[in-house]
Amino acid sequence: MAGSKEIRNKIKSVQNTRKITKAMEMVAASKMRKAQERMRATRPYGEKIRNVAAHISHANPEYRHPFLVDRNDSKRIGIIIITTDKGLCGGLNTNVQRLALNKLKEWEGEGEKFEVCAIGNKGLGFMQRLGATVVASATQLGDRAQLEKIIGPIKVMLDGYTEGRFDRVMVFYTKFINTMKQEPVMEQLLPLTGERLGAPEGTWDYIYEPDPKMVLDEALTRYIEAILLQALSENMASEQSARMVAMKAASDNAGSVIDELTLVYNKSRQAAITKELSEIVGGAAAV
Repeated sequence: MAGSKEIRNKIKSVQNTRKITKAMEMVAASKMRKAQERMRATRPYGEKIRNVAAHISHANPEYRHPFLVDRNDSKRIGIIIITTDKGLCGGLNTNVQRLALNKLKEWEGEGEKFEVCAIGNKGLGFMQRLGATVVASATQLGDRAQLEKIIGPIKVMLDGYTEGRFDRVMVFYTKFINTMKQEPVMEQLLPLTGERLGAPEGTWDYIYEPDPKMVLDEALTRYIEAILLQALSENMASEQSARMVAMKAASDNAGSVIDELTLVYNKSRQAAITKELSEIVGGAAAV
C-alpha cells in the first residue's frame, strides 16, 4: 500500500485537475449557447438562398450550370472534411474521421481517386497521416463560423469540379442534434441533386441582368458557400456541446477518484495508527 504522503499528493493532483476540467466545462457551456444561437441564425439565410437557387435553376432550362450536371462515370472525388482545431471534445473528431476513413477505403477499393480539403487542424493532421493528397486547408477558425476564413479552400474545390478534376464533391462534418447528441454525416455537395435543391414553390417570372448565366453562376456559388457555412456552424456547436459533456464527465470521474483515494488514505492512516498503538502497548507490556 502506498504511503500516506504519496496518497495525499495524488489527491491534491486530482483535485487540481478537477478544478481545470470544471472551469473548462463552464467555459464550454457559455460558448455552446452562443454557438447554437449562431447556428440557428444561419438557417434562414440558407433556406432562402436554396429557394432562390431552386427557382432560377428551373427558370432557365436552356442553360445548365456545371454544378447541376450529373456525371455518371465518377472516378475522381473531392473531399471536404470539417473538424475542430482543438481536442478535449470526446469522440467528436474521431467519429467523423472514422466515417471518412471507411468511405475512403471503400472508394479506393472501387478504383476511385480523391483529393482532400481539410477545414480544422484535427482533420488536416489526420489526412496528412493517411498520406492523402491535401490540396487546400483552413485552420485557426476561432469560435465563430466566418466565411472569409474558408472561402479560399472552398474555391479550390469548386474550381476543381468546374474544371473536371473532380466528378463529385463530398463533405464530412458533425451535425448538431442536441446538447447530448452529435452525429457525423457525409453529404454530396456537388453535383447538386434534386433532393438538395428541392422543387420551386410556384413559378417566378425573371428579368435577368446582365444575363442568366452570370446570375445562375453567382447564385449557385453563394448557395454552396451557405451550405458549407452552415456545416461549419453545426460542427462548432457540436464541438462546444461535446466539450462540455466531456469535461463534465472528467470532473465527475475526478470526484470518484478522489473519493477512492480518500478511502485508501483513511485505511492507510488507520493502519498506521493501529500499528503505533500496538507498538506502544507491546512496549508497555515488556516493561
